[in-house]
Amino acid sequence: MSGELADLERIYREDLEWLFKVRRFGSKLGLEYVSHLLAQLGDPQNDFRSIHITGTSGKGSTTAMVASILREAGFRVGMFTSPHLTTFTERIQINGRRISVEDVVRLLDVIRPICEEMAEDPLLRHPTFFEIVTAMAFRYFSEEEVGFAAVEVGMGGRLDATNVVRSQVSVITNVSLEHTEVLGDTVLEIAEKKAGIIKGGGVLVTATADEEVYNLFKRVSEEVGSRIFRVGDDLRFERIRSSQEGQSFRLRGLFDTHYELSIPLLGEHQLLNAAAAVGTVEALRFHGIEVSKEAIERGLANVHWPGRMEVVQTHPTVVLDGAKDEEAARAVKETLLRYFKYDRVVAVVSMSSDKKITGMLEQLAQAVDYFVVTAHGVMSRAADPSLIAKELSRLSKGHEIVENVKEAVRKAINLAGEDGMVIVVGSVFLVGEARELWHEPDDPLHHLEK
Repeated sequence: MSGELADLERIYREDLEWLFKVRRFGSKLGLEYVSHLLAQLGDPQNDFRSIHITGTSGKGSTTAMVASILREAGFRVGMFTSPHLTTFTERIQINGRRISVEDVVRLLDVIRPICEEMAEDPLLRHPTFFEIVTAMAFRYFSEEEVGFAAVEVGMGGRLDATNVVRSQVSVITNVSLEHTEVLGDTVLEIAEKKAGIIKGGGVLVTATADEEVYNLFKRVSEEVGSRIFRVGDDLRFERIRSSQEGQSFRLRGLFDTHYELSIPLLGEHQLLNAAAAVGTVEALRFHGIEVSKEAIERGLANVHWPGRMEVVQTHPTVVLDGAKDEEAARAVKETLLRYFKYDRVVAVVSMSSDKKITGMLEQLAQAVDYFVVTAHGVMSRAADPSLIAKELSRLSKGHEIVENVKEAVRKAINLAGEDGMVIVVGSVFLVGEARELWHEPDDPLHHLEK
């Protein structure tokens, strides 16, 4: 290793150690402190146009689709998502290329002193992990002069750190119970928080099937002066065909009819997400920006969003999906039952302790024959495997515990047999760790984040 690379690795290690230690401050919703941080950086969030995307599930996939379409339309496109599968730099991308380690180090060299000054100010506080990463992304997008940024909300919407952007189009994929300790105890309470990203003079696209939630979004849109469009009403799609390589569908959009669009992502839920993404870029016409049908077609066909019903091998077929809540687990169940036909399905599961484990397992158990329970490497968040095993016993599902993720996957492959199937599911952290068996990270410093 050269001296320069060794120095870079040392600095990057120190920066990431500092950044991840900031997580001890927890998640604190509110815009006051991230706004102060961004002001010290020159308010970079005002230097580009934005698409702002939230929802209980599907927001990451939809963000990736929107970014891919806009890139094919000729824009320089920033994409901000979380969490990452394997390496921190996945969170911040421009035209599909991750931010460099050098740029992470450079930007933190600017941001860290501001954070320390804020911590010393009795009227302020130290920014949270997500506030810092959000500021880093927006400063980077400003420096790189992106034309658009597709921005995924971290949690909720109204008080999420990303809600400082002036979005041309807002997207709310769907709403179900999540983060109830922070966002509220009912679906409508959570929907009200998410509705906070709806902007006056903008457009809202939603795929919610819940009439009460839709009526809430409609009321808020009317109050702030935003147009609103809904998948299922204003955007209608019909699946044409599907295979393990992807699926195709026709769509009646806001302005055009798309007779055949294809995505390399599986599941009915991804068709909903794709319809929302097309509606989003079509809605830019209300701001004088027209995206061609050809760009939409290419963007969807070329979207890259790993770890979401991703087939990584055959014989046995192994699929990775980062489903992290009950709604996502239901989508995985339905996809397994509709798209795959195997005699035996073995699941490798690990879940974070703050999730609705019982509900997730009840969904998965309807499609899975046997479970291998493990614990992903983010030990501060991973649920105790014995707790998951207890729930599986209650559901009368065969299972065993294998503590190491990669060993758990190997065990599941052996149990499934050549004609069986393995689904690795329950957490993005689990999927990221398992995926390394097939895709060695190309970032030589990724190991620093474990």
